[in-house]
Amino acid sequence: MTQWTVHGTRRIYESAWLSVDLDDVEIPDGERFEHHVVRLPHPSTGVVVVDQDRVLLMWRHRFTTGAWGWEIPAGRCEANETVEAAAIRETEEETGYKVSIEPLVTINPLTGISSHTTHIFVGADPVRTGEPDPAEAAKVEWVPLDDIPGIIRKGLIPCGITLAALTTYLTLRTAGNEPPSGPRRAGSGPATTTGR
Repeated sequence: MTQWTVHGTRRIYESAWLSVDLDDVEIPDGERFEHHVVRLPHPSTGVVVVDQDRVLLMWRHRFTTGAWGWEIPAGRCEANETVEAAAIRETEEETGYKVSIEPLVTINPLTGISSHTTHIFVGADPVRTGEPDPAEAAKVEWVPLDDIPGIIRKGLIPCGITLAALTTYLTLRTAGNEPPSGPRRAGSGPATTTGR
């Protein structure tokens, strides 16, 4: 048996964004100690927006790591907002495209220290509705799906949620298990690349 037992929890920090708890845990050999756990009040979402054989990515800087990289549109749910509504809203706010969505995968990005959940969707039928938020990305581009493995190998996708989303999508696509809302037929959707 490897399941840990939780005897209680003690909150040591709380804000509108997250809380940090010390959980009183016991491991199978009987040792007992306090373990830090980060809890967020709402789940997050991410969207792999595909059109034909391209994926919509944002080039952005993260001050937390000091790194630039490509990311899918993503963000947290607001109070009383469904994950589907949040995914559509975040995509439009961050990229300027409204999409229809279908579920792809649900992940827990940091299971060792957090209970947080991220719901990842596939976005299709993109319609340009405006300009992307300049605070979110330096540029927004349609990147060929065939280029993604090389971009990953170069270390240009440091975001774990983006890596999980893209590799899941590509794995299903390559294995012949067509992901939800797979690549659109030729001639559909936008034909231009933004941010160049």
